[in-house]
Amino acid sequence: MPPTAPHLLVLALASAALLASVSLSQGQDATRTLTRAAEVRALSTAEADSRLPATLRGVVTAAEPDWLGKFVLQDESGGIFVRNTGVQPSVGDVVEVSGTTEPGWFVPVIQTDGWTKVGTAPLPPARPVSVERLMAGVEANQRIEITGLVRAVTYVPSQKTMIEVAIGGYRVRVFPKLPSTVNPRSLVAARVRVRGTAATTFNAARRTLTDVLLMVPTAEDFIVEEPEAQPPFEQPTLALDAIARFRTNASLAERLHVKGILTLQRPGLDLFIQDAGGGLRLESRQNIILAAGQPIEAVGFLEIVNFQPVLRDAVVRDTADSLPAVSARAVPMDELREGLHAAEWIRLAGTLLDRSTRPVRRADAAFAGVRTVCTIRHEEQIFTAEYESPAESLPLAAIPLGSEVEVDGIAAFETGDDGRPKAIALLMPSAASMRVVATPSWFTAGRLFVAFAVACVLFAATAAWLLTVSKKNAMLKFLVAEREKAQHELQAAHDQLEQRVKERTEQLKIEMSVRKSAEVEFRAVLTERTRLARELHDTLEQALTGIALQLDTAARLFQRNPAEAGQPLELARGFLKQSQLELRRSIWDLRSRELEQFDLAEALAISSRQLAAGTGLRIEVETSGERRRLPEIVEESLLRIAQEALTNVVKHSGATLATITLAYVADSVALEIRDNGSGLRPDHVAAAPDRHFGLMGMSERAKRIGGRLDLSSASGEGTTVRVVVAHAARASSAADAGAEDQLT
Repeated sequence: MPPTAPHLLVLALASAALLASVSLSQGQDATRTLTRAAEVRALSTAEADSRLPATLRGVVTAAEPDWLGKFVLQDESGGIFVRNTGVQPSVGDVVEVSGTTEPGWFVPVIQTDGWTKVGTAPLPPARPVSVERLMAGVEANQRIEITGLVRAVTYVPSQKTMIEVAIGGYRVRVFPKLPSTVNPRSLVAARVRVRGTAATTFNAARRTLTDVLLMVPTAEDFIVEEPEAQPPFEQPTLALDAIARFRTNASLAERLHVKGILTLQRPGLDLFIQDAGGGLRLESRQNIILAAGQPIEAVGFLEIVNFQPVLRDAVVRDTADSLPAVSARAVPMDELREGLHAAEWIRLAGTLLDRSTRPVRRADAAFAGVRTVCTIRHEEQIFTAEYESPAESLPLAAIPLGSEVEVDGIAAFETGDDGRPKAIALLMPSAASMRVVATPSWFTAGRLFVAFAVACVLFAATAAWLLTVSKKNAMLKFLVAEREKAQHELQAAHDQLEQRVKERTEQLKIEMSVRKSAEVEFRAVLTERTRLARELHDTLEQALTGIALQLDTAARLFQRNPAEAGQPLELARGFLKQSQLELRRSIWDLRSRELEQFDLAEALAISSRQLAAGTGLRIEVETSGERRRLPEIVEESLLRIAQEALTNVVKHSGATLATITLAYVADSVALEIRDNGSGLRPDHVAAAPDRHFGLMGMSERAKRIGGRLDLSSASGEGTTVRVVVAHAARASSAADAGAEDQLT
């Protein structure tokens, strides 16, 4: 069953109510205030950047002095970082913060200009988390708990103690509040449980995470569960070649004690020691300079780096023990290919192939200098020899390429996935570690090749030059001859072309003159035909319609009362006379058109009375604004449009009242004809638009004078025809020009 009008009304009201409720909820979401930290953390970057209002209450869990007023607030849902520009609260304060959200550099934050303290409270319980979630930044600004091994203790520029805690292959930088009675360095190798607020460092330009920190607010939150078993330097020493071998009591959580002769130190990077069994690389952050050949001892954590044992986080000091002296010794290249002698002081010989330098800077050790890298061939094996110095090494730079050299240095390997060395480097302790065994002969293969190449290039260049000169001479003679020939031909062609252009120009002038005359004549004929069609429709056809209406009225009256038929017959006779006058005027316009002087408002009144006489239709004519003369074509077109509209009212509408309104304003004139008849049926007009000659004529006249014609109608509510002509004095000429352009 099709929906009825009541059903449609109910459906429309329900849809409107639904849309209103959705709009209201959206408006509430846009203006709602966030009250939980979890709500702020859940915002996207775009949402947080829209500066949503937020009011939170919670406990301050982190407020470092160098944060310049900023702090971390945690409620029952989580923690959030607060950018505060005023006074900083203390850890344990219960505060209420009102502000707006911001995207932050990694996680959403709250921007505020102040806070209100409402009390104090114990810190929220710390939640144990996995190191993977912690290092991924998920727990940023949350109070958490971790357990790990202390690997190093350092002091940062802000005078804070930084403890690095190793957890499952990761390192977490912890900033604790330790009692003054505790020596931070005594905590190395201790197993600790730490509670604090996770903080992050980030790349602000990319909004990406770079590291995770843990801010420990109280001394009670840093708990030593298992200190180092005994002082590390009191443990038995291990031979350097045995530290990575099987031991039943081995543990990566303990520090190993080793001794050896210092063979090389690279400040801020590493140092190498050697004993009778082998060598070892140590990584230490101590800012000390030791002399090569000095006996030292060290403790550190064993790690396997690049398939080689390394003692990391090493603590180094002098030792009074006497140790056997070590010196560089020659080793076979085959043993180096097997990965033997790593970190040992060895000697290799070969041919110097290349030399390069590059700058080196290590900010942690305040070291800046130059690294000289020499490429050497030994038994078809290429290796490098590297030396670091504050400035470029002149002795190394003076060694000629191609020299046979002997190099003493510490063996360092770059290994492949199979653990075998794929590149060998010797780290030289001094520039004197490279010695020239034999200088290259002047007639080296390279120099001979260069000389031969230069001679070949010179010979080839001379031959090419001679050949090019001869070819250019021959080509020049040929081009001169061809150019003279072409010049003669071009002159002849130019003369012939000039004559043809002259003849064709005269011909085109004649053709264009004839064509223009024909085109002007055609446009004039076509324009006059269109005007005649409108004139016949607006004058003769309308007059004939009036005559027909009066004759019909007379016929009906004659049947009832012949005496009453006289008046319609007189009106028909008047229409006939008017038709004769209009026809004569049209004929006269065909011969010589003259502008007629008449008042448009009076012409509308007279014409409307004639059309409505004897029809029962009452016509009212209203004029507003200051009357003024309009161009003849504008007044005539408006009059014809009004006549056509009134004729349609009399013939088709059955109206009893028609109103004609003529409004003069500053820059336009408007004509409106409104009736109270039956109105037009849009489907009837659309079905046969080419049959409504009256509507077509009115539209054409409006376009001709540069006006706009609007037709509005509804079934049973009458019809309104409105014509507006803007800037009438100029519109007429512009419209005529446009009409002529359309005809062409």
